[in-house]
Amino acid sequence: MSMRTPAGFAVTAGDFRALAQARLPRFLFDYIDGGASDEQTLAANVDDWAAVRLRQRVLVNVDDIDTGSTLLGEACRMPVVLAPVGLAGLAARRGEVQAVRAANAAGIPFTLSTVGICPLAEVQAASAAPFWFQLYMLRDRAFVLSLLRQARAAGCNTLVFTVDLPQTGMRHRDVRNGIAAAPGARAALLKASQLLARPRWIWDVGVRGKPHVFGNLSEAVPGASNPDAFKAWVDAQFDARVTWDDIDWLRGQWPGRLLLKGILDVEDARAAVRVGADGIVVSNHGGRQLDGVASSALALLAIAAAVGTQTEVLVDGGVRSGVDVFRALALGARGVLVGRPWVWALAGAGEDGLRALLATWQQELRMAMALTGVTRVAAISRAQIDARASTLKTISPEEFPR
Repeated sequence: MSMRTPAGFAVTAGDFRALAQARLPRFLFDYIDGGASDEQTLAANVDDWAAVRLRQRVLVNVDDIDTGSTLLGEACRMPVVLAPVGLAGLAARRGEVQAVRAANAAGIPFTLSTVGICPLAEVQAASAAPFWFQLYMLRDRAFVLSLLRQARAAGCNTLVFTVDLPQTGMRHRDVRNGIAAAPGARAALLKASQLLARPRWIWDVGVRGKPHVFGNLSEAVPGASNPDAFKAWVDAQFDARVTWDDIDWLRGQWPGRLLLKGILDVEDARAAVRVGADGIVVSNHGGRQLDGVASSALALLAIAAAVGTQTEVLVDGGVRSGVDVFRALALGARGVLVGRPWVWALAGAGEDGLRALLATWQQELRMAMALTGVTRVAAISRAQIDARASTLKTISPEEFPR
């Protein structure tokens, strides 16, 4: 599939975002692209990585650079994971299958969402390596156990449990597009008009990409095939009563590695260590839950300092380049999860587009390592941050080595 844009070839996450916007129905693009309320945290997630300035070093032997790392016991060619994204199979034909193949080619993990379009078995059949599975806690615990059994049968060794969704955030773009509004003729006409404006998507994804059901939830949500059905199911099944006791229960049911995603506070990070999590993801759900909370970059430094020696700390939210990956590692993360960029690339240019974006990120990471004077991912630290030039609020020049 061509990756050309009006300005040339798509290279960056922003380039692929523009392609995705041109090819997806507006309600679907906004569902992927948007955040909660006024989208202040969504913007801060991106801006705060840019506020971290790096120390350029010269005349260092960087002839043998290796971007490889290990995340949750798995070797990867760079410390990047494709994050779980709900409904990704509507962004491209059988989107989760294309994404896992691209992740395999790049040598990084892929995470299948509970509310993905492609089921575990289909993704397993397409994958040449074990992939991760993301879980929401549902009121029906018997069904949760069924999902865990299916994930283990599909070869998943790492479970990503999302903890920051007791209810869905206020996403105004979805309301404007008729997704989160009460179903009715006006909302249906609005979405129909947006679909008709994207005939290529109708044929390639809408027709050739069927079935459009939540593959892992077909038993629980029979016939569900659109965001309206997804929202109704979420409202009925996502369990707002979940506490740390439920994490203890989950730890007892899952024999593999357990990663808690959605940690934004130091005390919660310490609690995650106490319940035996193998790792945490510092995350505000991509700015899609509570608007006005800290950016992931802002929260990362304190959390990594508090628990980084006791558990693996990963981060997501606003990462848009290989340089941002380097910044996250310098602030104390073991690796990053990325969501929107991989879906933009897939929607805009298919599997080839995603492969190209990941290759660019790896090269950007390699270049950042070369020009800061490190040759191994494990050597990236706060020593590579120019604290005096950085404007991220938590960075104090006095705390950083010179």
